[in-house]
Amino acid sequence: MRAGTLTKLTVAGALAFAACTLDAPTSREKGLATTPRDPAAGLGPEAQDGTVFAEPQTAAPKNTPPPGSPARSGEEMSQSKLRTLGYIGSEPEEKPAVSHRILTEQPDDFRHVRVITEAPASMTFQDYGVNPTIATADNDTSTFAVDVDTASYSMARSYLQRGQLPDEAAVRVEEFINAFDYAYRAPTEEPFLVQAEVFPSPNRTGYHVLHIGIKAREVDEESRKPANLVFVVDVSGSMEGPERLGLVKQALTMLTGELDGRDSVGIVVYGSDARVVLQPTRASRSGKRAVAQAINSLRTEGATNVEAGLALGYQMVAANLGAGRVNRVVLCSDGVANTGQTEAEQILRRVAREANRGVTISTVGFGMGNYNDVLMEKLADRGNGNYAYVDSQTEAHRIFVTQLSGTLEMVAKDVKVQMVFDERAVSRYRLLGFENRMLARRDFDNDRVDAGEIGAGHTVTAMYELKFRERHGRESFGTLRVRYKAPEGGRSRLTAKPIPTSIVRTTYGQSSAPTKLSMVSAAFAEKLRGSYWARTMSYDHILKLWNQIPPGLQNRPDVQELRSLIITARSLDSRGDKYERLVPVAMMDFDRVPVLR
Repeated sequence: MRAGTLTKLTVAGALAFAACTLDAPTSREKGLATTPRDPAAGLGPEAQDGTVFAEPQTAAPKNTPPPGSPARSGEEMSQSKLRTLGYIGSEPEEKPAVSHRILTEQPDDFRHVRVITEAPASMTFQDYGVNPTIATADNDTSTFAVDVDTASYSMARSYLQRGQLPDEAAVRVEEFINAFDYAYRAPTEEPFLVQAEVFPSPNRTGYHVLHIGIKAREVDEESRKPANLVFVVDVSGSMEGPERLGLVKQALTMLTGELDGRDSVGIVVYGSDARVVLQPTRASRSGKRAVAQAINSLRTEGATNVEAGLALGYQMVAANLGAGRVNRVVLCSDGVANTGQTEAEQILRRVAREANRGVTISTVGFGMGNYNDVLMEKLADRGNGNYAYVDSQTEAHRIFVTQLSGTLEMVAKDVKVQMVFDERAVSRYRLLGFENRMLARRDFDNDRVDAGEIGAGHTVTAMYELKFRERHGRESFGTLRVRYKAPEGGRSRLTAKPIPTSIVRTTYGQSSAPTKLSMVSAAFAEKLRGSYWARTMSYDHILKLWNQIPPGLQNRPDVQELRSLIITARSLDSRGDKYERLVPVAMMDFDRVPVLR
């Protein structure tokens, strides 16, 4: 689709709550059109229309704890106290500490230092902390940049399949949730459609969970923009092996197979220095043969000069730059830089400059034991691209074949989400994940503040834990606002709509099948990263939640794999409860968390 057409389309947005499609906001609010749906339905053939949420209910949400619950209500906290719950994390480390001590007081200026399990040598992660539970009386607004990355889930899977628990800092909850397809209904003309559902929390007494799903407009193969791609491949000595350079070759061969004569491919490699392996070549039948030969010729060599490889890659893209095209560098690496310009900030500034002139980047990680997750993620963030981690041919196929259009073609940029909760209906809330995507309230309306990008057909799912006020009687409990720009930039557009209380389910069992899957993936991530809020949830409890997913969805291979990973984690996890000495689980306060260091 031409850029001018897309600009015109972005004037309107759409929100769908439960199985309801809501028109974009106008000067006069419009009503809801509801379509009932069986909440027990799976994602078999009968559910492929994307109508995944159950019909609205008129009953107000209840907060009555189940009989025998040990939980007690927490006191209202000041803003300074809330800051102590933010778990603001440490700087990235290559050799994570494993000891900790528990504090018996909460100083206002305390910044949480992560507690993580041992990880393979030279695996670099950054701990962004765990979001606090916030009283709406202190702050009724939650703002974050969207994130479509899924690298964290793939990396955790690789850890578990090797018989190790993932580093707690490697677990990003939103990337676990977004690793799964929830069969959201796709918009037709608008940039994206939003769907939502609310259900009682299965583990946090007195709370509900709000599931928000954003589905980007799909672009078919015939309509996608031509691609000007340059593969920048790390061939340093650390990339030796079938799970590193061997898997890179397979992944790039898959990607090339999906291209056609509209597209061009160039290849740059870097070890101690950077060099051109293939000048930009049309992906025609004969051109693909040349690309395949170049890919197959790759061999490991030398040290790791990331900066030189990216500089040459961007230079090659610039020589073939064209309007109406996808101009992108695809970096395949373990993220380690040990020669040339190794300062991350220098490299990141270069990537940001290139993004400003329309050359984006996709970072694709490979390998375990010597890997820099921090750099790979930040390169994608600064470069207006996406970050994936490939641990198998299956994952490579998902990224470069199944999701090719979304991987390459952006339909909206600088996408920000803001939830404004009605204090009269909601007393507390917590966003699950997105800790490194949080924005200040004022940043939402500031077009100079960078945010996330959404590719064609991509989905973003966000989940909140909410504590409703008893019998609040409000027709809506908050407003969802989404701000975004067209891919070519310009002024941002805004869509906003109240979220009706009628979409709140009275029991967890009444929630839709995809929503149940999102709860399992979120709970698994919370458990793996040692979240305070997951203390009462055992792996057996998570498996019971998995068992409640209807068979039509349970039988999907990725959902079956999720179950096996939960079982593996259960067998490996010997960590103790780091909060037990301060607050025994039987005395756990679901509104307030102790501070650790």
